[in-house]
Amino acid sequence: IHRLDVRVEEYLYSAMEDFFISIIIDPGPHGRAIKMELKPFTLIGATTREGLLAAPLRSRFQILERLDFYPAEELAQIVENSARILKIGVEKAASRLIGSRSRGTPRVANRLLRRIRDVAQASGSEVVTTDLAQEGLRRLGVDDLGLSELDRKILLALARNGGRPAGLKTIAAVVGEEEDTIQDVYEPFLIRQGLLDRTARGRVITDKGIEAVRDHLDEDERRQRKLF
Repeated sequence: IHRLDVRVEEYLYSAMEDFFISIIIDPGPHGRAIKMELKPFTLIGATTREGLLAAPLRSRFQILERLDFYPAEELAQIVENSARILKIGVEKAASRLIGSRSRGTPRVANRLLRRIRDVAQASGSEVVTTDLAQEGLRRLGVDDLGLSELDRKILLALARNGGRPAGLKTIAAVVGEEEDTIQDVYEPFLIRQGLLDRTARGRVITDKGIEAVRDHLDEDERRQRKLF
């Protein structure tokens, strides 16, 4: 909802408070406004960036709630329920594995399950086993921490920066992704996992973040030794 055009927000003010909107007919010196009454309704707005909401719009919402991320146990249950809908079996251990790699988000859990189901069906299995789940996650580039390929690229860009802070624009250029996508999609998870810190001078990788990509850094060093 923070992406709403200001003009749309202004239409909502009277709708939210008094259940009507004013429509301008024939804008100009001879224009006139028509008041359109609305039936009582409930408006639900969702945002990941509350600070970008205009104060008049935010203040008109009477109930403000914050949604937490799902624990791995609940995501495992969601995976099992979704597997029934997809008409494929899933082992308990496999559902827990998928849930633990789902970044606390049911949408991610369901996406992973669908792709892993494809792996299972391609191998002739009607059940997602732990081995098939691990193989599917490997093919998708999702590691033990739930990091994707782009997550690792972001951390590697910071690790190769010598521990110095890096700006969002620099990181975006290195990994080949839009700044907004990094900031809104990838960065929150990395911060939540304690892999990245956001400071006044820029983004900095933590010790935990370095450990998460150490194998890739070691591979870089091995390649350099071969070259020289």
